[in-house]
Amino acid sequence: MTTATITSKGQITIPADVRHALAVDAGDRVEFVQIEPGQYLFVAANRSVTELKGMFGKPSKVVSIEEMNRTIASRGASAR
Repeated sequence: MTTATITSKGQITIPADVRHALAVDAGDRVEFVQIEPGQYLFVAANRSVTELKGMFGKPSKVVSIEEMNRTIASRGASAR
């Protein structure tokens, strides 16, 4: 298990092997995602949103912006 120490300023140094495995470097962003109380997942957030294109395949139905706006408006009105 790899460990790190929290400084008095609340900072940690991510161990080199973890930085390498996550492909993160100085200036990259990371996220802490709560899995359950007291347990977090540490995730590298250094991928561009454009890299996600095509990850989920083609949509089964094409929806226009107008259709999206109508649906959002109707669902929002019914929630009140």
